Amino acid sequence: MKQTSIGVLFLALVLIANGALWAAPPDPKAKPPAKTEKAPESKEPGTAVPSLGNDHIQSIESPHPPYNSKPPTSGPHVPFVARWGIYDRQIPNELQVHNLEDGGVIIQYDCKNCTEMVQKIETLAKEYLQKAQTEGQKSRYGHLLVGPYAGLDTPIALTAWGKIDKLNEFDEARIRRFIEAYIGIDHHPSHE
Repeated sequence: MKQTSIGVLFLALVLIANGALWAAPPDPKAKPPAKTEKAPESKEPGTAVPSLGNDHIQSIESPHPPYNSKPPTSGPHVPFVARWGIYDRQIPNELQVHNLEDGGVIIQYDCKNCTEMVQKIETLAKEYLQKAQTEGQKSRYGHLLVGPYAGLDTPIALTAWGKIDKLNEFDEARIRRFIEAYIGIDHHPSHE
């Protein structure tokens, strides 16, 4: 019994001393802690953009809260989609967002005198669209849109649901990585 009391007393003293050390003011002569390395970046391509949900609106002109990225990556959209493929005019935001929800990846560009770059983008897109035709209706690779988008802050923007990647030049490997990571992933709520 006496041994147990001594053990408990010893444990209490250790805990009190430990608490006193934690509560003591820092030593002004102590060296600052070493800087920690930056956490590794996500292996997923692109940058995550907070979701704005997936509410339906009646038409492209229907009022709705502003999107939080340019081009948008989620948010209010019309209840129909743009036909998958390559466009020579801008696809309205409210339309393209529904394509993203359906598992689409969109490659958009904004540049002057960049015919060669646009041809490279379209050639790459045609490869995926052809692959989708070859694989048939179940292929995820058909979920691709390409088109111009006025007002981008970089020449190329890649979007998927909740993701964006902005490129200053055509980078085939980076574009393929983005497509392969996100194309064909359905983002409808489970109740739809």
